[in-house]
Amino acid sequence: MTKEKLVLIGNGMAGIRTIEEILKRDPDRFEITVFGKESHPNYNRIALSSVLQGDSSVEDIILNDYDWYENNGIKLYTGDPVVKVDKRRKKIHSKNGIVCEYDHLIFATGSNPFMLPLPGADKEGVIAFRDIKDCETMIETSKHYKKAAVIGGGLLGLEAARGLLNLNMETEVIHIFDYLMERQLDAPASDMLRRDLEEQGMRFHMSKQTEMIKGKDRVEGLKFKDGSFLEADLVVMAVGIKPNIELASDTGLKTERAIVVNDYMETSAKDIYAVGECAEHNGIAYGLVAPLYEQGKVLADHLCSKETEGYHGSLMYTKLKVSGVDLFSAGQFQDEEDTRAIRVHDEFEGIYKKVVVKDNKVVGSVLYGDTSDSPRLLDMMKKGQDISDMNKAVILPSEDENSSGESPVISMEDDEQICDCNGVCKGEIVEAINNDGLSTVADVTKHTNAGRSCGGCKPLVSDLLSATLGDEAVSNQKEPMCGCTDLSHDEVSEAIKEKQLSFTREVMNVLGWESEEGCSKCRPAINYYLGLNKPEEYEDDHTSRFINERVHANIQNDGTYSVVPRMYGGVTDPDQLRKIADTADKYEVPMLKVTGGQRIDMLGVNKEDLPSIWKDLGMNSGYAYAKSIRTVKTCVGEDFCRFGTQDSIGMGIQIEKKFERLNTPHKVKMAVSACPRNCAESGIKDIGIVGVEGAWEMYVGGNGGVDLRGGDLFCKIETGEELLDTMSAFLQYYREDARYLERTSHWVERVGLDHIRSVILEDEEKRKQLIENMERALRARPKDPWAEVTENEAKQKELYEKKQLEVIQ
Repeated sequence: MTKEKLVLIGNGMAGIRTIEEILKRDPDRFEITVFGKESHPNYNRIALSSVLQGDSSVEDIILNDYDWYENNGIKLYTGDPVVKVDKRRKKIHSKNGIVCEYDHLIFATGSNPFMLPLPGADKEGVIAFRDIKDCETMIETSKHYKKAAVIGGGLLGLEAARGLLNLNMETEVIHIFDYLMERQLDAPASDMLRRDLEEQGMRFHMSKQTEMIKGKDRVEGLKFKDGSFLEADLVVMAVGIKPNIELASDTGLKTERAIVVNDYMETSAKDIYAVGECAEHNGIAYGLVAPLYEQGKVLADHLCSKETEGYHGSLMYTKLKVSGVDLFSAGQFQDEEDTRAIRVHDEFEGIYKKVVVKDNKVVGSVLYGDTSDSPRLLDMMKKGQDISDMNKAVILPSEDENSSGESPVISMEDDEQICDCNGVCKGEIVEAINNDGLSTVADVTKHTNAGRSCGGCKPLVSDLLSATLGDEAVSNQKEPMCGCTDLSHDEVSEAIKEKQLSFTREVMNVLGWESEEGCSKCRPAINYYLGLNKPEEYEDDHTSRFINERVHANIQNDGTYSVVPRMYGGVTDPDQLRKIADTADKYEVPMLKVTGGQRIDMLGVNKEDLPSIWKDLGMNSGYAYAKSIRTVKTCVGEDFCRFGTQDSIGMGIQIEKKFERLNTPHKVKMAVSACPRNCAESGIKDIGIVGVEGAWEMYVGGNGGVDLRGGDLFCKIETGEELLDTMSAFLQYYREDARYLERTSHWVERVGLDHIRSVILEDEEKRKQLIENMERALRARPKDPWAEVTENEAKQKELYEKKQLEVIQ
């Protein structure tokens, strides 16, 4: 049977959710092709703030990885937006020249950030906060500049500001209104939020209107209409979004504020549909995720010829966490002449609750600090429940002084929603727990989608698991490695050792992987654990490594790569510098930059030039791309510095040569300072060594990135030999005990410094075993990868040869 051709323009949350709903209803009906502007698979845009704040990586917020597209037979073109739609011939044309026919076409082009048309808005350092690239720009800017200004005191602006604070930038928020988040909060709740954020270090400029952005090429500050001026190295505009309808307009679809659709998400053109932020239904273009998913379900029903009542609009509500503060806002929350309100305001506890009532029905609510009553209030609003006979304790159960303190989920009806974003009700989750044997929150998310978007309902899901399974739930709380398995990192690693497994596919087969090929989360982890278990026997599976590790260079945002040669201890000589200069000239490398790890970074290199550059340099790889030992930074030490008490350069070089090319769960950075003045920044490294009179101090678990953490003093050691042994034992214990992609800073906090000391400093037998294991691992280290590639033509052709067409990822 010939499949109908379905093309989706837009690889975001609304469009892909529609595809997921279609696959649930009729998985074999369509031949599906997806075009996305960004060079990423579908990710959770709501969680961008957690990436900026350092709580998640980009990989953590991916909703559907590349394997999902492949496993469902979906052809995906990333970084390749559609630029033309030929309605008559039913074809689309992409920017990269792809022409694709369709029977059904879905517009899910989302929104663009609204940039204020201010003089100077085109200067360097003026950005929006909308996608992964914006996050990366802010993180990179924070490494070089200190002063940030965020224009917009709405949700997005405050999330950006919180992230910039985490990046150690002095952060000012400029808002044109006299209170924050005016679309979600009333004045009392907004005042509480502002006070809480000021205590976190955020500074506010209310009722302030920006007149122009000052600076030469790069932004230097903001000038306001009242004549005042604010210095800024970075300006983030977070003043709203506007539906992305340019292509729809060019196609001739009817547009007003967005693409006009009917109750079945049909546009003005036959067989063309629109969902998400780019769609306008009954004059409303929705920006929250729940309405967009509701639209996706209706469109899936319509396309799969299922009976549907159509889409009739959504109740506007949002439950979110702003800088650690829980908020809920729904419906008509401002006071009107014909409304009354129930108010609870506890300034000591930081709690504010307001329930707005009209004609004996709840029509709106604001909850601040405690949002546990939000599911009940939302259900009342959706059902239009008459509350004339209810007392306050029934409307707000959390205010019932005689309450048993049990979770509100216990008293919820089966048809009440727990996950508002994805429209998942209590009964649906309980049924899945019982019928599918679910035992963790991750299980529930995987089977029902509850908690998959903003994640605000996960505490309720956890409570529901406990209520449904009892004690069994407590013992089963664990985080699976990924969606391919229910096993945790610890369980997979232990099973590899116990069963002496040797290959990636063997692990997946023996441990019952749900996906035959695994995914981008589990394959690198399995590869690491296999190499850890049999270092001298295991042959590394390079196809399971991340792209930077596969090609031994860091990919940049423009698709070029960076080359960082090894310079032991940060020491170089005229011969090396001459080689770098000559090579840079020969290959027209656009930029050379000294890194924070005291190396020289050659930026802007084409992938096909990498092997030739490495050959001309004749230097070892600096491993700047790897989950491995990176650099050992040193100060000049006792030979040159009048304060130095130790030979920091000599010790740093010795350490780097001993541990270079060693695989670790995450990158490991080290430093050696010759005295407590700490010029090599030893206090914020994974392992930092500080020279004192007659001894070395060893610090561990430091982190100088977005998750800033000072290292803990681990021990004081008198000799260099003893120092190297202790470092061996510490690194090997980290390699064996930490989970893949767990930095030393997180591992130290998870297992505890005292515990690590007891293993390495007090248990002589265990320390000896760790050092022996480390020596085995060091003997099995790979050769320098750059030299290996330059001697291997087949690998050069496989990994570095320029392809004529490379658009599918």
